[in-house]
Amino acid sequence: MMYSLPEKPAPEGDRTVWLVWAVSTLEPQFVQNLSLVTMGFPHDGHCIRGRFARTHAPFKEFTAREQYSPARSVGAVRAYISSFHDILQDTAMVERTRTRPKALVSWSSGKDSAMALHRILDSNEFEIIAILTTVSDTFQRVSMHGVREELLVEQANSIGLALERVRIPYPCPNEIYELKMSNLLQDYKSRGVSHVVFGDLFLEDIRKYREDKLRQIGLTPIFPLWNKNTTELARSIIRAGFKAIITCVDPKKLDPKFAGRHFDDMFLSEIPANVDPCGENGEFHTFVFDGPIFRNRIDVNVGERVVRDGFQFVDLLPGK
Repeated sequence: MMYSLPEKPAPEGDRTVWLVWAVSTLEPQFVQNLSLVTMGFPHDGHCIRGRFARTHAPFKEFTAREQYSPARSVGAVRAYISSFHDILQDTAMVERTRTRPKALVSWSSGKDSAMALHRILDSNEFEIIAILTTVSDTFQRVSMHGVREELLVEQANSIGLALERVRIPYPCPNEIYELKMSNLLQDYKSRGVSHVVFGDLFLEDIRKYREDKLRQIGLTPIFPLWNKNTTELARSIIRAGFKAIITCVDPKKLDPKFAGRHFDDMFLSEIPANVDPCGENGEFHTFVFDGPIFRNRIDVNVGERVVRDGFQFVDLLPGK
């Protein structure tokens, strides 16, 4: 049974005030399950998976099962819903008016950048403006990961964030890459962005490079996964509900047979001990197609295997 409170359209792009209460399994003596579903945010039936749930966790836990189990009638449940709706509306207003630093997220299409975004959203400390990805203009694919641009667009749409692409030629001299990236970041800085989030784990030279380049522009880097134990991090990515496929393997570091495999517990149990579980040394790259930051799963099929520039790729095709 479903009851919906009157919907009041929010300003365009503001999804926090579109609320629907789902009341399921109403019984004469108690409400077995009552959950908040926010329109425009990911959810599993009655379980919120989106940012609103993380932001308002105390309210999510304040359910009828725990706080209003003696409900005797549908009328009592409706009264409970109405009063709780007002609380959430007030909280949403505070959320909208609170000023947070604006940030971009460096997005590779893989698991580490997805987990970094997940951690940043959980913290609720930054307003994420867009995800930022380098795309090869020659192949219309994400650099190094080899993911088709159309799948990248599907990721951004499912996450609900703007996608900013830095288009580079192939091959791309480093000075061209740095110029394009600098120009774009300068533009975002002029629009109020102050931070850039990265999914780097432990490579000091890469971190220093990013810090130096951003310092020149006047931006601050954030590394939410830095120096985490990569074995524990790999398993936490899986436990969090992220689903990913290995899209690229460096045959010098890992058997190319692993290309096309799912990034899961079985994969982690089969890779050699000298391979970093997160592939931070370039052993492999991934494409994330589902997880807690996504509104909906992205359907993909594993296509042909291709060797290019010494790397084993699998072509991921959009599912039907």
